Amino acid sequence: MNGADALIATLLANDVTACFANPGTSEMQFVAALDGAPAMRPVLCQFEGVATGAADGYGRIADKPACTLLHLGPGYGNGVANLHNARRAYTPIVNVIGDHATYHRQYDAPLNSDIATLVAPNSIWAKSADTPQSVATLTAEAVAASYGPPGGPVSLVLPADSAWLPATGEPVIAQRPQRPAPSGRAVDDAARALKAAKKPVVLLGGQACRAEALKAAARLKAAGIEVFTDTFVARQPRGAGGFTPRKMQYFGEMALAELEGVDLMVLVGTTVPVAFFAYPDRPSVLVPEGCATLTLAERNEDAAAGLAALADALGAPAEGPAQPLTLPDAAPTGGLNAYLAGIAIARHMPEGAIVCDDAVTSGGGVAAATATARPHDHLALTGGAIGIGLPLAIGAAVAAPDRKVLSLNGDGAAMYTVQALWTMARENLDITVVVFANHTYRILNVEMERTGAGQAGPSARKLLDLGEPDVDWVSLAKGLGLPAVRCDTGEAFDAAFAGAMNQRGPMFIEAKI
Repeated sequence: MNGADALIATLLANDVTACFANPGTSEMQFVAALDGAPAMRPVLCQFEGVATGAADGYGRIADKPACTLLHLGPGYGNGVANLHNARRAYTPIVNVIGDHATYHRQYDAPLNSDIATLVAPNSIWAKSADTPQSVATLTAEAVAASYGPPGGPVSLVLPADSAWLPATGEPVIAQRPQRPAPSGRAVDDAARALKAAKKPVVLLGGQACRAEALKAAARLKAAGIEVFTDTFVARQPRGAGGFTPRKMQYFGEMALAELEGVDLMVLVGTTVPVAFFAYPDRPSVLVPEGCATLTLAERNEDAAAGLAALADALGAPAEGPAQPLTLPDAAPTGGLNAYLAGIAIARHMPEGAIVCDDAVTSGGGVAAATATARPHDHLALTGGAIGIGLPLAIGAAVAAPDRKVLSLNGDGAAMYTVQALWTMARENLDITVVVFANHTYRILNVEMERTGAGQAGPSARKLLDLGEPDVDWVSLAKGLGLPAVRCDTGEAFDAAFAGAMNQRGPMFIEAKI
């Protein structure tokens, strides 16, 4: 056994069974060791941002980490944007980053870099296994650290000599940490404050948006307390049979308008809400003037237990409201837009689907139509770094091969990680990709006015439009191995989407809007 064998054996012993990889020379011992470890599923990604985004999607659905295999500092650097999203989603991920042999670092070879500094901002734990004997222990420590709570990406650096030199000993088993329940005092304080408030709200985030926690939150709603979620949630069940709280508006002034008159905000699994960006003469903190804030459960605490205890303390009804199953009666007709696409998606999306949403300005149309669709999970863009929708779907499909995965993307966002289409085809994943092609960064056109920068002139438009030439998405998808179709009417989209839902394997739909 060498160090690479010890690493993979320890990962498998701790139920880390998927590896999203883009390896190089310094990782060849790890690659070779995979032949002796058939329980580890290797998935090749032709860009590191796909590998890290896929690991995010896997972790959100599997509730356990996958590992990535990245080539030194530059390889890690290519994956940073989606690790930023994963950090904001609190997703457990074990990044394995190859490095030069310990004795070779001193020569500052071309690929040498300060990996420790590169990984620090988006790693909740980071260490280098500088001897083969330390590999198993540090691997187990990395897995445990990735769970948090609340969890997040960790980075284990594996020098080449630590990988190829002999290692002895058995795999080390990590102790998975448990979330503590909120204190009784926190529950009592929240109950007392809610009873005294005239117009309170409860704001949920993170683990508080999972199914068990939402059942308890629905009891609060039944007791007359308004419930909101953060704008972007890592994973949230939606559709028939569950409770869907109101979502905090993306634009700060709209959020504050909805919260007008609120005198108490109880935070559960989240922190005080702030505007996504700063704007001239507009507030950064999205809490109304005169509104008190109080935390029931910190991010690292058991939000579901806290909400249930709070509902009991308030004497709330045993059950709360749930969404009905209401599907659109008729197929969409006419020129295609996001709302018509949403109608088709609501009509045909099967129960248990996983929606990976990077649709930006088109996402609202789909969300509105699918609110009462068949039960499904929704994975959002938690960190704001577009380019997550395609990789996220890869990870979700690997984690849940029996569930249909839907990847919704703006055309600008999809171009960030378009290499993901090749991996979908190669792995024959059951993913339907929808790219909303409006050939512009529409959100940036909106934001240019909101920041006070004014209307875009000829030069500015060159940085906001995606035309000249328009991307031929159908040709691009076919070139990367996917069957693909272009739709510009509601009827065509409805037919294409229905067909995709009734077959297994990857499918690409360009929604020309």
